Amino acid sequence: MNVLVGRVAVITGGSRGIGLAIAHAYRAAGAHVTIAARKADGLAAAREELAAVPGGGVHTVVANAGEPEHAERCIDETMERFGRVDILVNNAATNPYQGNLIDLDLPRAEKTVRVNQYGLIAWTSCAWKASMAEHGGAVVNIASVGGLIVDPHIGYYNATKAAMIHLTRQLAYELGPKARVNAIAPGLIKTELARAVWEVREPILTAKLPLRRLGTPEDVANAAVFLASDASSWITGQTLVLDGGALALPIGVEP
Repeated sequence: MNVLVGRVAVITGGSRGIGLAIAHAYRAAGAHVTIAARKADGLAAAREELAAVPGGGVHTVVANAGEPEHAERCIDETMERFGRVDILVNNAATNPYQGNLIDLDLPRAEKTVRVNQYGLIAWTSCAWKASMAEHGGAVVNIASVGGLIVDPHIGYYNATKAAMIHLTRQLAYELGPKARVNAIAPGLIKTELARAVWEVREPILTAKLPLRRLGTPEDVANAAVFLASDASSWITGQTLVLDGGALALPIGVEP
């Protein structure tokens, strides 16, 4: 269904995995898309893949989500190319540290916050000032189910995702009624980036999940289409959990 016909979306971290799946889904729904990522070769491959199927226009920008001037340049280029920004997907994230919080060093803490938290604010600010404040729009933040749980390995990454969930509520309050701001909190998704986590242990990981499977990038993309479309026009400040039912398990039952 062409529920996003004529709309323009900017997607950070859009050259692979969840971001690329969202770009595919938005184009299939009729939107023009700008995808931003750090590596030019990855963007070129993504552009070729997206251009191979019918849909809206495609623009690519080399950009680091943690650099505010990159956000401004990407939004400016999108305005020049398509004339507006209706949808922003804050998908890019980083996780340079695994381990106990008590041993976390400042440089890696700052890098994580710069991309996962401040990046969200910087990109949203640019999209708001360039277009959404006048024309309205929808912001979709890709958080994580990790922002709702305790994890022995990626506690600080999860803390920044918890912050993203709160920032979603705060921005929904600040930007309404012109713009809606919502988040998606995926569980373990079968991306190439996470292959080392799920590939060997997939039968164990899915055995106790109510839906008995891991998520796919397309699952997240479908939710992102819904939250960007008029079908969710009375939803803002919310976080949609996509975890196959993992949080519905009784206490003491490991997914």
